[in-house]
Amino acid sequence: MVEIRDPLHGAIAVHADEAPVVDHPFIQRLRGIKQMGFSELPFPGAVHTRYAHSLGVMHLAGLAFDSVFRNDPFSSPARRAALRSAVRLAALCHDLGHAPFSHCTEFAMPPLSALGLDAYAPKAVAGRLNRHATHEDYTILILTRSSLNEVICRQFPFTGRHVAALVSRELSPGDDFFHDGGNDYRRILSQLISSELDADRLDYLGRDSYYSGARYGQIDTHWMLSNLEWHADDTGQVSLAIDQRSVYAFDDFMIARYHMFLMVYFHHKSIVYEEMLRRHFTGSQCTYEFPADAEAYLGTDDIHLYAYLRQSGDTMARRIAHRVPYRRVIEKHGSPSEVSLDAAEAALKAAGIDRLVAASTSRLSGYYALGRKRVEAPPIYVIERQPGGRRRVSLLQDATRVFERYRDERHISRIYVAEDDLPAARALVEAAGG
Repeated sequence: MVEIRDPLHGAIAVHADEAPVVDHPFIQRLRGIKQMGFSELPFPGAVHTRYAHSLGVMHLAGLAFDSVFRNDPFSSPARRAALRSAVRLAALCHDLGHAPFSHCTEFAMPPLSALGLDAYAPKAVAGRLNRHATHEDYTILILTRSSLNEVICRQFPFTGRHVAALVSRELSPGDDFFHDGGNDYRRILSQLISSELDADRLDYLGRDSYYSGARYGQIDTHWMLSNLEWHADDTGQVSLAIDQRSVYAFDDFMIARYHMFLMVYFHHKSIVYEEMLRRHFTGSQCTYEFPADAEAYLGTDDIHLYAYLRQSGDTMARRIAHRVPYRRVIEKHGSPSEVSLDAAEAALKAAGIDRLVAASTSRLSGYYALGRKRVEAPPIYVIERQPGGRRRVSLLQDATRVFERYRDERHISRIYVAEDDLPAARALVEAAGG
């Protein structure tokens, strides 16, 4: 076992069987991709990488597993060890497919059909084969159809497909690996990777807060971890649960994430670079393409894309490479009716002023809508211990009012123009009632 020093978590243990995976080029590639995309521009300290984040998620996923299953329900130490290793590897590998600048370039990925993935259940992806692939699709591609899968198969009693099954619910593990003692543990292990309360969010909120210097993302991670539980229904399906005493901490966790989006991830200085990049990628002068082959994708990272932008003759590409952004003319926050910029944009268009229009939307939850659980979201339960050793079990959305109180989406609309056009643009926007 070796230890990696981390500013958030201290010593992160990497076990001997995990080391070849951590050292694999696909994991090491994440050293070249910044965690927060263009956020380093308004927040100069935010230069941490997807690699550091992935190690942190692996560490927290292991702690979460140990907390959830503190009263060992497994049939043997070997089964426990195998499932624990699978969830740690899923946490380590969950971001493998991120493109340069993280989420900022996902819109430019090839269609899902181009990846030639055969791991997904056909019905699960039939409706999006012609849409852009996502970073998660590339993660599944790497885990199931690259040299990394061979390393996983050699080191562990499971395959890359089993790891992929914890990253995405759109594929089947193909066997009963996650079954033990009459229970199916796939759901809960997947929830530790991706859910309303997962190791991914627990790490990136604290990490992004630390490196950006913003305080909105500070959360009580260890309290949340220590209060994780599991609940099995009548069919043996095991789901994530939390102790009732940690509900208020969960509320704080949700609100912290909501505010991080509004105040950090949607900062106007990083959003304008995203929009300039979008303008370039959708323009006629863009020649950059993301390869659909997993091994070829290995060569793409921030440096690779920056090198391309520097040699491009396109105006937007040069602006990004040389840090010459469009400037903000107007910004509005509120409901959809309150953030309309139609009049301002029309005035700028009539005057022949080039502009970038950006719209950002923040919502408390992607899993719950208007305080109700979405059908596709596996349930999270709340356990309340009662006298006599009894347990009262309820759904998370019934145990907290945070989803109801923050049910409305928050919208931000902005218009940017070139610096030389800024004085005229501001006058036109003001005259238009902006």
